[in-house]
Amino acid sequence: MTATAVSNDWRSRFDERIMRSIGMPLAKLERGEGAYVWDDEGREYLDFLAGIAVNALGHAHPVFVEAVAQQAARLAHVSNYFTTEPALELAERIVRLAGAGDEGRAWFGNSGAEANEAAFKLARLNNGGGGRTRVLALVDAFHGRTMGSLALTGKPHMRQAFEPLPGGVEHIPATIEALDASIDDAVAALIVEPIQGEAGVVELPAGFLEAARELTRRHGALLIVDEIQTGAGRTGAWFGFQHAGIVPDAITVAKGIGGGFPIGGLVTFGRASSLYQKGMHGSTFGGNPLATAVSNAVLGEIERAGLVENAAVRGAQLRERVARIGSPLVAGTRGRGLLVGVALADPAAQAVVAESMRHGLIVNAANDHTIRIAPPLTIGDAELDEFEARFGAALAAASA
Repeated sequence: MTATAVSNDWRSRFDERIMRSIGMPLAKLERGEGAYVWDDEGREYLDFLAGIAVNALGHAHPVFVEAVAQQAARLAHVSNYFTTEPALELAERIVRLAGAGDEGRAWFGNSGAEANEAAFKLARLNNGGGGRTRVLALVDAFHGRTMGSLALTGKPHMRQAFEPLPGGVEHIPATIEALDASIDDAVAALIVEPIQGEAGVVELPAGFLEAARELTRRHGALLIVDEIQTGAGRTGAWFGFQHAGIVPDAITVAKGIGGGFPIGGLVTFGRASSLYQKGMHGSTFGGNPLATAVSNAVLGEIERAGLVENAAVRGAQLRERVARIGSPLVAGTRGRGLLVGVALADPAAQAVVAESMRHGLIVNAANDHTIRIAPPLTIGDAELDEFEARFGAALAAASA
């Protein structure tokens, strides 16, 4: 069978049997190693998206593979009627890394959307005897696609088909002035991303998190930080909020903490740790020994190998490489660490993604004017050299 016939065959199979909630995939991938993947025709790609900031250690990292194999051979699932050593260890580890202190607690689910559902319910529990009915989120925020997390998401085009959504959520601009005008004693919680990844890798204004912390504390509201895309060392700190030097009431985590294995979670600080009581929330698969063992291995390797620091150093170098390309299509870069947005002067992001694929590079169009880059935290000089060459060629072709 020819390569073309094979390619057409998988596309036909996808079109006939996969739900049409997603578009046609860019390729059918067969295997990966480090920062590289290969498709069904044997073509190599440099993966600078890492499963949308998920594959923190890259592909087929020995630590990840060993953790999956060893735990799968021992105990994979037990339900939440029981606990296991990997679950206890992960709760202790992630509370420590988040700096949640002696009162810190963790709950585990299977995805970022589930983590934000748990956070939404936590906000509802902070009701002040029924007087706190408002939950604030930001315009252009993305918190997931379940009904609750979608209610928190500040993107009308994603919400419209599913309305009415759970009520009580208000979306405010990401400005300190909007915080001052919006937060009062009727607010149960404010939920924010330190960097709005789906909005185009947009950082919050300077001083925003500090102001949010002061105002929520003053009015008795919870400050919940969505660290699903920014956590696990991605921004050059273990969690994005740590750059601001604040202590939130809760954070949500997923993506990179599992390094490719599905897991999400909620970490609570201080008084927020006492809001959930027995029977209020749960998950059949949440906190299973296989997922938590893998997450322990991934986070342990990030810590052992100094990959948080590597993200800070390599992120700065990556942005320098983009500037060095000197493309007239590039208007600048945004982000922190290895979560980088390349701002385009023209609405050419889809063309840049297509040309990047043609030149063996995987990146993502966050919107028409932004390319999102989120490679494995393990990248070094060799991968940056290849990125510069391939991305430069893609930009040249897209602007021709």
